[in-house]
Parts: sequence; C-alpha cells; structure tokens
Amino acid sequence: MSENQPTRREILLGTAASFLLNGNLKGQAMDSSICFLSAIEMARLIRAKKLSAREALADHLKQIERVNPKVNAIVTLVADMAADAAAKADEMQARKQTLGPLHGLPVAHKDLLETRGIRTTFGSLLYKDYIPAEDDIVVERMRRAGAIIIGKTNTPEFGAGSQTFNKVFGATRNPYDLSKTCGGSSGGAAVSLACGLAPVVSGSDTGGSLRNPAAFCNVVGFRPSIGRVPNPKAAFAWSTLSTSGCLGRSVADLAYVLSTIAGPDSRAPLSIKEPGDIFARPLDRSFKGVRVAWFKDLGGAPFDPRVRAVVDGQRKTLESLGCIVEQAEPDFAPAEIAFRTLRALASANAYGERLHDHPDAFKDTLKGEIEEGLRLSSMDIARAETAHGQLWRGFQAFLEKYEYFVLSTAQLPAFDVDIPYPTEIASMKFTNYIDWMKSCWYISATGNPAASVPAGFTPEGLPVGIQIVGRNREDFSVLQLAHAFELATGFGKRRPIVA
Repeated sequence: MSENQPTRREILLGTAASFLLNGNLKGQAMDSSICFLSAIEMARLIRAKKLSAREALADHLKQIERVNPKVNAIVTLVADMAADAAAKADEMQARKQTLGPLHGLPVAHKDLLETRGIRTTFGSLLYKDYIPAEDDIVVERMRRAGAIIIGKTNTPEFGAGSQTFNKVFGATRNPYDLSKTCGGSSGGAAVSLACGLAPVVSGSDTGGSLRNPAAFCNVVGFRPSIGRVPNPKAAFAWSTLSTSGCLGRSVADLAYVLSTIAGPDSRAPLSIKEPGDIFARPLDRSFKGVRVAWFKDLGGAPFDPRVRAVVDGQRKTLESLGCIVEQAEPDFAPAEIAFRTLRALASANAYGERLHDHPDAFKDTLKGEIEEGLRLSSMDIARAETAHGQLWRGFQAFLEKYEYFVLSTAQLPAFDVDIPYPTEIASMKFTNYIDWMKSCWYISATGNPAASVPAGFTPEGLPVGIQIVGRNREDFSVLQLAHAFELATGFGKRRPIVA
C-alpha cells in the first residue's frame, strides 16, 4: 500500500462519517461513529474484511467506558472474555470458515437471560453472584450466529415493572434526559442501543418490556408472536403472556437479528414451525388500500395529551403510505381480568416459595403481586382463562376487517427516574404498578405480534413511540409496516445527547 492510500480504518471511518451526516448526526463524536453503524452494515463490513471483530469490539468498549457511567445500561461487562472471542472470530475468518449472520458483532444480553459463565442476577440480591452453567436459548442461538457477548444489561427485579431499577445495580437513566426513566423491563437493552454501546441486544416482553423502553429511548422494539422465539424451559409451557425477542436501532436491524433467534424448538409446545430466516427477506411492500384501525381510548384508559398529540399526528403518515385509516378498536375489557390474574398466577408460581424463604428480598410491588397470586382460587383462574379466550377470539375477529391495529406504545412520556411507577395520568389515579401501561399489556394479552417504532418527540424532547399490531402470527407483516413508517418519518435517526 502506498503512503497516499487510505487505511482500512480510514475507509471505515469515512463510511461511518457519511452515515452520520446523512442521518443528521453532525454533533456525534467521530470516535463513536462506528458504534452507530447499523448492525447489518457492521456485519457486512466484517465479512468484507473492512472491519475486524477486534476493531468493532474495541470501539464499543471505548463507547461503554465513555457513556455507560452516565446511563448505567450495561451492568456486567466481560471485556476480556469478549476480546478472546473476537480474536477467535477473526481467526475463523482468516481460515475461511463459514460465518454466521452475526459474526463478530458485539451483543449485550438482558440480565434476565441466563448466560453460561457470565453473571446473571435477574436484578435481585438473591442472585447477585449467580453464574449459570447453561445459556438461555436466545443466547445460545446468537452465539451460534457468531455474536460476541460483551455484557449484561440492566433490568428491574425479576423483570417486574416498566421502570428499570433494582437493589443490585441501581437505576438505568434515559439518554434523552438523564433525570427520566428508560422504561423497562428491557430498559438497559434499549439504552445500550440508543447510546451505541452494542449493535445487537436481547430482551423479553410480558406486559410491554420490549416495546415500552423502545418508545422511551427512540429505538425499535418488537414483541413477536408466542412461539416465534420459543422458550423450551418455560414453567407454564402453554402460557401466551411472555416471550423473548430483541430490539434494534432500525426495523431492518431488528428483523436481521430476529432471523437468528426465531425458529422452532421441539421442546416448546407453542413453537411456531416457520424457520427464522424468513425475517432476513426484504421488508419493502406496497400498502395501497390496506385497512388500518386507529385506536380511540382503549375503553377509557388515560393518555397524556403530549403523547396523544404526537401519535395522532402520525395518522397522516400511514395515509401517505396508501393505508385506509379508520378510528376503531375492539373490546379490551376481558384483558383486565385475564392479564392481571394470569400475571399474578405466574408470579406466584415463579417466586412464591422464594418469597416465603426470603420475605424481605422482594420489592413491595412484586411482593404484592406474588401474594395476590397465592390467594387465587381455582375459579378465579378459570374466569381469567375464559376471559383470555374471549379476548383472543374478539381481537382476531376485529382483525379480519383490518390488517393492522395502531395505537400509542405508552400512555405518557418517560417519567422521573426516582419514581417507582406513575400514580396518575391526566388526573386518573392508579394503585397498581402496571395500571399506567395498559396500551402495552392489553396487546400482550391478545398474543398478537406488535412493534414499537419512533414516532416523534414531546415539546420537552422526550421520545414517543407508535405501536403497530398485526394479525395472528403475521410477524413479518408487522415489521413491513413498521419499516415503511420508519422510512417515511426518520425519527429514529435522532440520537441522544449523551451518546
């Protein structure tokens, strides 16, 4: 190479600089630019040998060192382990071995997912020193796809609640306003993406944990259909409340990562038989004439007027894509019975014995939910299951007329990081720690796939997300509309100041 020729790193930085300028990110420091490349582009550069796995890791470790102390997103860092894995990844490539889709990409896993040889605390003091001997299936599949584990991301205690704080690591802060929450329970994951700490992150969702933090942190979150990412170790194998998944800085990135963790598993009875690689297809599609139902008020659920104004302002975006948008919504009353009861039952089953043995080890909100579950009668559970069936059938019938149901992801903007949960919205008072997020858990109760996509900002500059819900098991279709919306608006390109 002559002295006038650019080095591989100079070429890469040029590519990254172009990406930043095109994304209106001129304020970003150049030393973090590589960390804001899309996961797809980063993987392409590694495969083309224009970026090594070691270089990608080094840049992300620098970004973590610089930014993570401000936000507390990654709570367990395994830099040495990651460095060894990155070196092996580069050696594999030098030997021309077959490479997985995520080859050389750093990944941060939610601290609810067990990681072999890496501390997994579940946000609980009971597990502050726990090191699993096996990987969760999501971790296992990402490893197989070539991803390099860089660390674990913060989550509330046992993932309970959509505000990320715990007694082990403290609170994770919103990078758009450090005085605010990042949401949860995949809060550390969403912040890691928003701040360029990792291009790939895992998460999970029961009542909104992949969608709510995505909305609060201006990234994309997707709750897949139950069984799309199977859980072969689920205590309630036939339950449709909880699922694992991932988040992304774009819909395309999320779909790319989802293609590596989705797919059947014979140990999970609700496992969907379609292979994961269906999500690696192009997302482009025409939406001319597609019927979309636009939410009303979810049967009286309160919405902060700032959020409502931002979300309602995006109805015209869907219409500009060719959609026929009508204001309509199904009856969500059965969700009030089904979700609350079945969630309490699941909490009692998972933690009841530990609460008995360690009564002071649980936060009050989770303790109350466990105790509620322990008090349930067989008829309480029967009524909840009946309501669950009514909700599912009603929602599927509603979506025979409409291909999508669109609503706000959250009911209010990110709130103060020192508040455990909001106690009111628009003068409506709450007593339960999940009352403020019905816009998410009503959808969870249906079991249908749903994506949260950046939709704009409040006057104070806090991100707002729009939620796109699709037909039963039509996950790819949801991502297609989310992708089209994202391209039409571009809100996801706006980065937080601290990054």
